Amino acid sequence: MGLKKAKASAASVKPARGSLHRSVAQDIGARILNGEFAPGTLLPNEAEWCASFGVSRTAVREAIKMLMAKGLILSRPKIGSRVQPRSQWNLLDRDVLAWYCAAANPIHFLVHMQQVREILEPETAALAAAHRTDEQMAEIENAFAAMAEAKTLIAWNNADVLFHQAILLAAGNELLVPLGLVIESALGNMFNYTASHRGDIGRTLPGHERILLAIRGKRPNAARLAVRRLLRDTGRVVEQVTSSAQKRGRVAMA
Repeated sequence: MGLKKAKASAASVKPARGSLHRSVAQDIGARILNGEFAPGTLLPNEAEWCASFGVSRTAVREAIKMLMAKGLILSRPKIGSRVQPRSQWNLLDRDVLAWYCAAANPIHFLVHMQQVREILEPETAALAAAHRTDEQMAEIENAFAAMAEAKTLIAWNNADVLFHQAILLAAGNELLVPLGLVIESALGNMFNYTASHRGDIGRTLPGHERILLAIRGKRPNAARLAVRRLLRDTGRVVEQVTSSAQKRGRVAMA
């Protein structure tokens, strides 16, 4: 089933020397995430992958190791490589999350990402208000200024991601840092979707300013509430998009 597609996609795999295995892993991983290779599927063997991608066995083996480390497959001698259950996939791995964002149903992704933000961001902002340094505050303010000056959706989204990253770094919790950096691409995807549906890329600027002022004033509860208020606005956009998609029959009703 997948080898013809592998040959077609192999034509676009033109990596620099030393990154062949990463390109092969990216291709296979993306096809696992988009459902071409479902959980439980036994993948083609080494020889078939070598022929499909035009690479050495060494490159294929390194790619398989990489995918195993990300929880996507389990490889055993004389049996081969089999796709793991979704519960085993490391969605907080930067590569896997990028593949997930590209492959996921947009509505499914928006709903789940909104839930993550509602869990994470209010308390992160409260921590930032309590612990931020002057240097960290300057980073938050610089990102906000870039949002205010943005003339395009791309510029706005880039600044928006930097704003939330700066708050996360200011929270002073080392365990939050890798989590926030990993979801960077997911936030970018979400902001692109919600901002484009709002129509006005600067409409939420006052909401971001309330967060900034609360953190600057070292008022944790005000920061927490300001984030929740901003997320309610995003939540309404997600609900509108979901409802519209359901009416058009793009999302299966439960």
